[in-house]
Amino acid sequence: MARRAPSSSSAAGGMLPWLGLALIILIADQFTKVLILGYYRLGDSTTITSFFNVVRAHNTGAAFSFLAAASGWQRWLFTGIAIAAIGFILWLLRSHAGQRLFCFALACILGGAIGNLVDRLLHGYVVDFLQVHWKNRWYFPAFNVADAAITIGAACLILDELLRVRRSR
Repeated sequence: MARRAPSSSSAAGGMLPWLGLALIILIADQFTKVLILGYYRLGDSTTITSFFNVVRAHNTGAAFSFLAAASGWQRWLFTGIAIAAIGFILWLLRSHAGQRLFCFALACILGGAIGNLVDRLLHGYVVDFLQVHWKNRWYFPAFNVADAAITIGAACLILDELLRVRRSR
């Protein structure tokens, strides 16, 4: 039996918890970045544990500083990509509001994407400050709350798809 498509008001209502999660991620991301910008100068670092530092870094590129050395045009490219991704994610949330893991993943990615977009628009770069390393020799590129949320969201998207494939067998 065919199911009736949800009305626009019920679809919008189903989106609200996911938009709320995205907002919480955005607020946490921007709050931590304000703290870093207020208390650290570029390059300042504080050792927290033997494998974790808080450090102020600016990323004008994308993931792992991709295109960071470009002449500035990348800011607008990544801004455009983020705006398109945000629009697509909102559409997906509206049309799949009842799929919990899928929407959780999208909300994490949405909050992170908006957080990094705000940085690009305000500063021209993304503020990164979390740094993981191994024995002071191997350093993972610095990242932020938005990046962590995007990574969690991407992992949950993969998990959601694996579970979907498993259910369809």
